Amino acid sequence: MAIREEKRNLETIPVGSLGIISMEGCKPLGEKVDSYLVKWRAERESEHKESLAFAGYMRDSYLLQAKVPRFGSGEAKGMILESVRGNDLYILVDVLNYSMTYNLAGHENHMSPDDHYQDLKRIIAAVGGKARRITVIMPFLYESRQHKRTARESLDCALALQELVAMGVDNIITFDAHDPRVQNAIPLHGFETVQPAYQFIKGLLKNVKDLTIDAQHMMVISPDEGGMGRAIYIANVLGLDMGMFYKRRDYTKVVNGRNPIVAHEFLGTSVEGKDMIIIDDMISSGESVLEVAKELKARKANKIFVFSTFGLFTNGLDKFDKAYEDGIIDKVLTTNLIYQTPELLSRDWYINCDLSKYIAYIIDTLNHDSSISDLLNPSERITSIVARYKKGEL
Repeated sequence: MAIREEKRNLETIPVGSLGIISMEGCKPLGEKVDSYLVKWRAERESEHKESLAFAGYMRDSYLLQAKVPRFGSGEAKGMILESVRGNDLYILVDVLNYSMTYNLAGHENHMSPDDHYQDLKRIIAAVGGKARRITVIMPFLYESRQHKRTARESLDCALALQELVAMGVDNIITFDAHDPRVQNAIPLHGFETVQPAYQFIKGLLKNVKDLTIDAQHMMVISPDEGGMGRAIYIANVLGLDMGMFYKRRDYTKVVNGRNPIVAHEFLGTSVEGKDMIIIDDMISSGESVLEVAKELKARKANKIFVFSTFGLFTNGLDKFDKAYEDGIIDKVLTTNLIYQTPELLSRDWYINCDLSKYIAYIIDTLNHDSSISDLLNPSERITSIVARYKKGEL
């Protein structure tokens, strides 16, 4: 497996010298991605390595120095501290990293998604059109929850995509977009939404022993109708049944910007005695996932595992701690695509799924102008890791 991946990109010439700009809030992820690329390219055999087309192919690091200093008024500017002319540039940004702060008239201000997005635009502006190609890797798509218009309201996500494209961005790569149809806003440009299904399954199998992966012992649950696609994919690849909940809402009231949920109704076969995989794109406060887990427990489900690409935990971890103590959830798996607090990483119920290697594969492949379609469909990799788990090889 490893050999196939590492050797895969040698048939084509790189689009340009590879450069990665990791925005301040995305530094740890950027450094991990960089270390993979440095390692692979040092080991890679090619008779063309000495040619001009491969200039700058092997380096100690592909990370370029950039910064966004702020004035006392909170205004800022983007600065790139080395040449990017002719580079195939990848900019990594985590718009949800609220741990970043800046000074505003003597107050410490935590960065909001708007601040991170604005900083991204500053860096693109600093590139000044000198790069050969710009790809933005934005794991959590900015404003992706405001993806459709239901009343007289703004369409923030579509607006942001059009803005990036107008600034010269060629490709946008995101993970598990809340609604991938938002790409209709930029139909002539590259937009990929990547599913981390393989990383979740790998994380579960490496950390939990004695699972029986078949339709008699396991089931995949979608907590709402919006996440059906994810659940159907994993259920089909693993050969499991699936069920779903739908949220019955009170449309006469609005609380915290949305209609409050009255009840979760379940559609599906019996869950009694089976292990459950609840899969969703994000855990925000976590209330709906925990509610679904309680409902499943009431229906005599066995172990409950939660897969969620983005663990925001906006209301803290106390509810999850309690649910774990009460035996309502067994493990929660989220990715390192967004900021994770040290408290979260220390929890017994938490499994961290690292996506840096996957992002490195995507960057490496795109830099060689090769197809990433096999990377976007991990069904073969999932099947092989499940087979290894069943043989006890993991």
